[in-house]
Formats: sequence, structure tokens, C-alpha cells
Amino acid sequence: MIEMILLVSLAFFAISISIALFRMIKGPTMPDRAIALDMIGVNLLSSIAVISMVLKTMAFLEAILILGILAFISTIAFSKYIERGIIVERKSDN
Repeated sequence: MIEMILLVSLAFFAISISIALFRMIKGPTMPDRAIALDMIGVNLLSSIAVISMVLKTMAFLEAILILGILAFISTIAFSKYIERGIIVERKSDN
């Protein structure tokens, strides 16, 4: 019973990721694309956690942590690019 619920939740995560991917490609504005990118990252984290539960292993926990950090940093960098036009600011002494 639990395996069936987990597989259904994986299907819903796949649908959600595909909708967010469509919004990221076709999004009318750049903030819509940033939110879609963040949504894809969160759904990937959740789906990896569900896959880990289905396979009854804890081997994917490191991948979840790394993907979470990368998703957070990419969302921050993309938001900063939308706001200012550059990601890394360099100060000049001139």
C-alpha cells in the first residue's frame, strides 16, 4: 500500500516538474522563470527522497543535500542577475 502511494507521488512530482519546465521555457517574465527554477529544484529534492524511500536506502541523502545547496545558490544567482544584470560585482580602486 505504501509503495503504491509513493509511486503515485512520484508521478505527481514528474507532472509538477514538467509543468514548471514549461513555465521556465515559456514564462512571460524573468521572475516567473526564477520561481519555476526553484520549483524544479524543490520537486527534484522531494522525488529523490521518495525514490530513497521506495528503494529503502539512505544512499541518496548526500545527493539530496548537494542538490539542495545547488538549487538554493542557483536561485539566488538567477534572482541577482534579474535584479542587477550581473552576478559577481567587482570593486575597482580607481
